[in-house]
Amino acid sequence: MATILDEIIAQKHRELGEIKHALEEKRGQDTYHKRSFLEKLKLADELRIIAEFKRASPSKGDINIKADPQAQARAYVEFGADAISVLTDKSFFKGSFADLEAVRAAVDSPILCKDFMIDSSQIELAKRSGANIILLIAAALEKDQLKELYNYSIANGLEVLIEVHNDKELDTALETGTKLIGVNNRDLKTFKVDLGVTETLAPQILNAGAFLVSESGLKTKADAERAVRAGANAILVGEALMAAGGLEAQLKGMKVPMIKAEQR
Repeated sequence: MATILDEIIAQKHRELGEIKHALEEKRGQDTYHKRSFLEKLKLADELRIIAEFKRASPSKGDINIKADPQAQARAYVEFGADAISVLTDKSFFKGSFADLEAVRAAVDSPILCKDFMIDSSQIELAKRSGANIILLIAAALEKDQLKELYNYSIANGLEVLIEVHNDKELDTALETGTKLIGVNNRDLKTFKVDLGVTETLAPQILNAGAFLVSESGLKTKADAERAVRAGANAILVGEALMAAGGLEAQLKGMKVPMIKAEQR
């Protein structure tokens, strides 16, 4: 039986022609400027936050469909976000590369292109649209494909967040040598969320010398503190910020202090 992830990946293959056409229209428009999220992580004394611009999702439906990407991104930065994630998938999340370009024009922070990458053309389009970080999802890629897209991204001056959900995916991710691992607390095959996934995988990630980003299901200061106790260096928060009535208090409340390993 096909999962939601299977459906998304099948749709991505159907969209590749459109992606390559969009890329051709951007040939020669190379205004890329490196902005490093890894450097921010190295200097952190508090939890870093990747604030996500996310209009909708398959599990939640419409979240904030009419949100202005530039206004949202500026507010994120003003209230303490360290990087911005932009959902560019249109079929399931109602995002676009136009949203990414709009955010890039509004802020100078590192930007993560959040999509289901299966081809180098998507990565190049993300870079030309203003992304500094590429998301690669281990569950969506074969091992050789993951390594190939990782190496392509690094060769093009981009940072890479490799997303995992279990031990097998983590082992594959660590084989690339990546220094940035995202643990998705949401199972992309069932969409069930469990913050305990971060706690389970954290020791192996930290022992490998990589930075840990906890993703999905984080909504409160208590959630952020739980992620820090597990060893997370950063969290990625989307729905809770996009739907927040008091965005400033919500975001600032999650900027909790880091703690030493022996205090966890």
